[in-house]
Amino acid sequence: MSETFQLAVETHTLIRILLLGFSGFCLSMLLTPIYTTLAYKYTWWKKPRTTTVTGEVATVFKKLHAEKHQRHIPTMAGIIFVVTVAIITIAANLSRAETWLPLAAFVGAGFVGLIDDFINISGGGGGKAGLPSKIKLLLVLMIALVGGLFFYYKLDVSSVFIPVIGSIQIGWAMIPLFMLVVVATANAVNITDGLDGLAGGLVSSAYGVYTIIALMEGRYGVAAFCLTVVGSLLSYTWFNIFPARFFMGDVGSFSLGMGLGVVAMLTDTVALLPIIGIVFVAEAGSVILQITSKKLRNGKKIFKISPIHHHFEASGWPEAKVTMRFWVIGQVAAVTGLMLFIIGKYL
Repeated sequence: MSETFQLAVETHTLIRILLLGFSGFCLSMLLTPIYTTLAYKYTWWKKPRTTTVTGEVATVFKKLHAEKHQRHIPTMAGIIFVVTVAIITIAANLSRAETWLPLAAFVGAGFVGLIDDFINISGGGGGKAGLPSKIKLLLVLMIALVGGLFFYYKLDVSSVFIPVIGSIQIGWAMIPLFMLVVVATANAVNITDGLDGLAGGLVSSAYGVYTIIALMEGRYGVAAFCLTVVGSLLSYTWFNIFPARFFMGDVGSFSLGMGLGVVAMLTDTVALLPIIGIVFVAEAGSVILQITSKKLRNGKKIFKISPIHHHFEASGWPEAKVTMRFWVIGQVAAVTGLMLFIIGKYL
């Protein structure tokens, strides 16, 4: 194994990738006033959840966010960066081998989220402020199945890389693995999107490090796609930091999560995704632990409220402090994942 690593990227290719990221930021900024005008005109207000996942009244959540939801805050702002990424990728970065799949997953998952958000703003959420979870999961699974079939049969990918160990052939099992990764990531990001600026900052870090990984692998289309997402997300986060002007909604969180899972599969770094996205893992894990504890221990909880970012809020941390500290953890995790990628691939 070589202890020397050299990254050679043609200047025009690197400039093109950077320009696409910058274009994502600019176009997203231009679309924001259009979205804002429509959101306030048609009252796309986010309706808070009134029940927990297990059916109880969400008393702790209501106490934590009662003041926030007294003012009208639009949702569905994720449509800004979904449209931005779609326009830029179709216009300047469309490739069957590299960007068809992440773009299709990004837009497809965003569409499922859009349905959920529309039900939310229409007031038809049945206390849970959106689509029934089983229907939402079924729709996301259908998108993941189509993506998995394309990944295995059209892109001819049948092995998974494990750092230090190397590539392992798994054949058709790649399809259920693909489904598991993208669905789990989509739901984890969706769960994380609960505080002003939290998901936007964390996902920006994850896509940012995947831009570098894709560059190192010579997958320039994937790198450009990731940087386009980062650019558009930075624009969104500008308006979403505390106090948020609007929320991304499920249209944003599902698209970002599923797109991230696909990028991990395309770069063959699925083993590193839980490290790069450690905060997403912790958020989803806290919900699973909470539900399991309540079912097996006669309603006893591990956390004051889940996901875990709300637990820290309920423990007295200001919302902005929770967000910023989770951002720091996410950034450290992203760099750690990059370091392990280099060690596993090149040392």
